[in-house]
Amino acid sequence: MAKKGKPKKTNPFILGVIPARFASTRLMGKPLADIGGKMLLQHTYEGASKSKLMNQIVIAVDDEQVAKAARTFGATIMMTPKECPTGSDRIAIVAKEFPRADIIVNIQGDEPFISGMMIDQAIEPLLFDDEVNVSTLAKLIDNVEEFNSPSVVKVVFDYKNFALYFSRSPIPFVRDAENENEMLEKADIFKHVGLYVYRKEYLLKFTKLEPTDLEKWEKLEQLRMLENGFKIKIVETEYDSFSVDTPEDLEKARKIYSKLKKIELAK
Repeated sequence: MAKKGKPKKTNPFILGVIPARFASTRLMGKPLADIGGKMLLQHTYEGASKSKLMNQIVIAVDDEQVAKAARTFGATIMMTPKECPTGSDRIAIVAKEFPRADIIVNIQGDEPFISGMMIDQAIEPLLFDDEVNVSTLAKLIDNVEEFNSPSVVKVVFDYKNFALYFSRSPIPFVRDAENENEMLEKADIFKHVGLYVYRKEYLLKFTKLEPTDLEKWEKLEQLRMLENGFKIKIVETEYDSFSVDTPEDLEKARKIYSKLKKIELAK
């Protein structure tokens, strides 16, 4: 067995996959939504393309409109079935078509502000630790709105940074605190950033498992991994991200982009 601290394979092939589904329940045609003159999907792709560790990126689409749009900015695309139950299933289909891929990165298609540095942070544990087969990111929560929001998934993890639980509820509950603000002051409370990195065999193993009770109740597929004994490495990051799920989120993303653009132009 390779020792910790040394890469398991000198040059593993790392494949990034961005699932992009046209028929989003809460925001139809989401990948094509305009943010500052570019499609949401293009923002995600360009941010992911700044990764220094990924060898290739493929956009997994289920609709010809999205495929056509992705080709306009030079992306490699692969058509996948419309009936895929989850993004992970869509990614697994792509992974099977790349026999030489060792590591698969699941990059959410609705994260317009994802950065290459975030992706590389999540990849690194799999390069240097044989015990890590799945990794993801977490960022410290610094405001009560995020702490209370069911749209912001919270994660708790052990002293070795392996996930104990993910929830839409505010966790952990700090019993001695008088209110939520005091909870955030007394405890380090983290939100989950929905980016996953898998060794390919673990991705394929995971997508063959049946959905579990906790997954169905919380609507969080990563709980299927925990319920089946998978260990998920949590990488703490300073970088933030933002998922676009609703028309309201889209408006927020446009405002965020506008602010970032002004800051960039002022430099």
